[in-house]
Amino acid sequence: VQLQASGGGLVQAGGSLRLSCTASGRTYGMGWFRQAPGKEREFVAAINWSGSETYYGDSVKGRFTMSRDNAKNLVYLQMNSLKPEDTAVYYCAAGGYLYTIPDKYDFWGQGTQVTVSS
Repeated sequence: VQLQASGGGLVQAGGSLRLSCTASGRTYGMGWFRQAPGKEREFVAAINWSGSETYYGDSVKGRFTMSRDNAKNLVYLQMNSLKPEDTAVYYCAAGGYLYTIPDKYDFWGQGTQVTVSS
């Protein structure tokens, strides 16, 4: 399975972005992670195969929403009320089941940069 994340960019604090992740094949659980310079990769959100269950990291809960469209092999991360501390490279990952640990995922996209200015 190959994954490709897109939708990153530069946005002002309080703004919104929607990230997309395209999968080349069937995926099961999906997750979004982010990594800022000098920091460890951080769990952002996860979704199960049907989209009926989602789980969010504490730092994004209430601001970010993860969803999926299995007919299009797409997963989304809607990010609202963005803060400068959300600045990072965002990665989509496949293979887990609402896992928060990166090692539980089998496939990774290349990442997309999100920069939030104050």
